[in-house]
Formats: sequence, structure tokens, C-alpha cells
Amino acid sequence: MASQIISKEEYDAFRAFLDEASGIVLGDGKQYLVSSRLNRLLEENKLSGFSELIQTLQDGKIHGLKEKVVDAMTTNETNWFRDAYPFDVLKQHILPEYSKIRDRPLRIWSSACSSGQEPYSISMIVQEYLMANPGTFPMGVEIVATDISPTMLEFSRAGVYDESAIARGLSDERKKRFFKQVGNNWEIWSELKKRIDFRHLNLKQSYVTLGKFDITFCRNVLIYFSSELKSDILDRMAQGLNSRGYLILGSSETPNRYSTQFIMERISQGVLYRRGD
Repeated sequence: MASQIISKEEYDAFRAFLDEASGIVLGDGKQYLVSSRLNRLLEENKLSGFSELIQTLQDGKIHGLKEKVVDAMTTNETNWFRDAYPFDVLKQHILPEYSKIRDRPLRIWSSACSSGQEPYSISMIVQEYLMANPGTFPMGVEIVATDISPTMLEFSRAGVYDESAIARGLSDERKKRFFKQVGNNWEIWSELKKRIDFRHLNLKQSYVTLGKFDITFCRNVLIYFSSELKSDILDRMAQGLNSRGYLILGSSETPNRYSTQFIMERISQGVLYRRGD
């Protein structure tokens, strides 16, 4: 079947579906992007075109199709230790602050983990801190990593990356220390996997079952949502943080326009946000 281009009317209907299903807001002029990402699904499900795809999604006739569509539309490219700054601050400022915890685990949430580089980068930082500071965090460190994409979660749990993925932001030293070669791929050290719990979650849904966290990473995700949903997500993330817990956003992001639940804290390395109590 030849590739199809979604019409303006179909695109508007699809935008409404995607917003309702995932909170992702598509701007104008993204017809080619949508068409290129969904043509394979049309062929796989023997659908005549985008009108039938949208009707099928609305009717729920094909089990799992909604998840596959959302999966296709989410951006899954990421790097190890992306932007560096949050991971440096975690190691040099935040972990030392929480190192006095003795009666419970330190809990960290990676809220849109994509292909796993962020939670595994966090786990590497934690491991390096524990190696340099033996005896800290006697109850352990728990990392919960969530994503809307079941495909990405399955990939992340496996923790196996090809050479091109490994090369994006990972030093040779960390590759040698924390990975083992399996054929032409690299598998992350099992000790780093053990502290991460990968779970399926749509950020529009409740976070209550995740429990409370000391640190929440929500980086380069809010840009996909409406202002109203950004406010809702940030307020609920604040409720899910322990007193004075940290919120780590992307390098160009700030909660100030969307939530009053966070206060800005200046440290020598830059700016952090934490729950205001």
C-alpha cells in the first residue's frame, strides 16, 4: 500500500484523539510527521486510511491499537547524562543532603524514562556515590521509572543497547565499569537494574500508587502538553514529593508559570526547584 498523507480534517480529529489519550498537543503543520509515523500501522491493521484509523481508535475495535498509536507519536530519542548539569547536581548536592537518611530508602522518580537512559544514568550516579561514600543509604535507593510507551518500557527493562546508542553521552570509563558486551551490543550491569522499577504510566493519570518521592525528574516532557495539563501535572508531582523534595526539570523549563507549589533555590552550580512547605 502506498504511503498516505493525512488530510486537514483527519489531522484535526487525530489531534483531538491524541490530546485526550495522552495529553500530547500537536501544533499546526505536523501532517507529514503524523503521516510518516502512522502509515505502518495502517498497513499492519489493514486500514484503508486515516479516517478509518481514527474511527477505529474511537470505537476501540482493535485491542492495543491506541497504545501503538501513542507509542508511534512519542519521541524516544535521548542521551546518557543528558545536559550533564542535573546529574552533577544530584551527585554533588542532592545525594549528600539526603545521605543522613537511615530509616527508609531514598526514592527517585524518572517520570518519562523513554528508552531508559535517564533512570540508568541516575542509577550510575547513585552507584558512584555509594562507592565513594560506603555506609550511606543503608536502606537503599529506589528508582521508579515510568513511561507511556509499553514498547519503550520493555526495551528499558532489558537494558541492552547497540553501539550507536551507547556512544551518545556515555564515557568509555562508565561503559567499561557499568556494561558488559553481549555480541555487538552492551548490557547494563545487573546491580544497576535491580534498583529500578519500570512501570507503565500516563502522566494524565493518578500518581498515588507510586508513593512518595524525594526527587522527581520530569525533563523535557512538559513541552508536549497544554498549559492546563502542565499545571495539573506539576501540582500532582508536588503532592507526590516528600517535604522539601526536589523537582528536576529540563534545562530551559521552569514551573513558575504553571504552579505555585515549588520554590527556587540557588546553589553554586545553578538553580534547583523544590517543594515549598
